[in-house]
Formats: sequence, C-alpha cells, structure tokens
Amino acid sequence: MSLPEIRPYPLPAAAELPAGRVDWRPDPARAALLVHDMQRYFLAPYAGAPVPEATANIARLAEAARERGVPVFYTAQPGRQDPADRGLLTEFWGDGIGAVIDTDPQAADIVDALAPAETDTVLVKWRYSAFQRSTFAERLAALGRDQLLITGVYAHIGLQATAVEAFMRDVQPFLLADAVADFSRERHDQACAYVAERCGVVTTTADALTALAGSSVQSGSSAPTPTPTSAGAVR
Repeated sequence: MSLPEIRPYPLPAAAELPAGRVDWRPDPARAALLVHDMQRYFLAPYAGAPVPEATANIARLAEAARERGVPVFYTAQPGRQDPADRGLLTEFWGDGIGAVIDTDPQAADIVDALAPAETDTVLVKWRYSAFQRSTFAERLAALGRDQLLITGVYAHIGLQATAVEAFMRDVQPFLLADAVADFSRERHDQACAYVAERCGVVTTTADALTALAGSSVQSGSSAPTPTPTSAGAVR
C-alpha cells in the first residue's frame, strides 16, 4: 500500500501535448498558482527525472506569480493524521507520511527549493482534491480568481482530481505538463489527456510564463472583482 518506486522518465515536450477543446489562456488578473504536495515524502520514490526539471519549472512559475501579484497556494499533508481524518486513504495507501515521520521528521516538509514565501498560503491537505475539507474555494473567490495553474505531484491522482473539481466549480484549470510528475510517463500522459479532453487546458511552463507576463486579456467568462484579503500561510 506504500508508494511505488518511480523510474526516471522524460517530461513531455510541447509538441507531445494533447490537443485541447478550449482556447483558455492564463490571465494574471484571474489566475492563482497551486503547488500541490511537493513534500519530501512524496518525492522520495523518484530516482531522478522528472523531479529536478519539474521542481525548477515550479520555482520559475512561483517567482513569476509573486512578481505579477498572482496568489500562490500550496497543499501539504500533515505528518501525523488521526485515522478518522485519514479515512479511506489508509485502505489504499496505508499510513502515508505517518509511517515514516519517526525516522524522517522532515518527511512532511515542502522541499527547500519550493519553500513558501510569507505571502503564500499553505493549505492542509486531506484528500486527493485540494478543494476537499479546505477553504481553497472560498479563498479563490475572495481574491476574485477563477483560473488555477496546477503543478506538483501526482498528476493522475491529486492533480487530476483538483482539476476536475476546479472545473465543476467554474474555475478554469490549467495543468502545467512540464511542472508536474507522476508514477510513470504513461500515467503522466494519461492525466494530461484526461484534463485536455474533459475539464481544462494542458500547457507548458514557457507558455504560462509568457501569458503571465502579458496584459490581462482573457477569452471566456469575466472574473469577479478582486477583493483584498490576507494570504498568509495556514496549517
């Protein structure tokens, strides 16, 4: 029930991404960035690629987001979880971080290369989707954000679930194909295909950075008027 050993694989190139159904484009006035579960425990199974490359791309996106006033959110599972809080996850994945926290006290930490800034928000993660048992949806609405740039691990589990739920909440999801990682390239590609075909846009770090650096013009529905709010980290 523990995480599998993950063999190295290359990130997909722009030419390899699936065709989409919509022409949404990230808008710095509408978007928020999600750094999903980039904790030591979840990255430990990787023997190399694509984690270094994906991590570097996430860092670039986070820096650009902060410079452009785009809110940055993180998710992180607690190191120790009451069985009632962990629920059915135990039956699929065992005790998770709790199984190793005594031997690796930093297992629940977000990796140093992606350490949250004081202005970022860290959401406690309880289920696959970042929206479940959290204030994520309310925080996005309060900030007037109806687009979500999704990065982190694992693409076919938490990232796909978050993208689907964002879509069902009328938040446009963007899966950053070269800023995520998965159990294998096959799983990675499956997640990209699902998002592109069913609920969002699959794009690259380079394209997202270009969009965030541009003017705030976006096709599709208009975003709500932003409301000032504190984005301090919470646990």
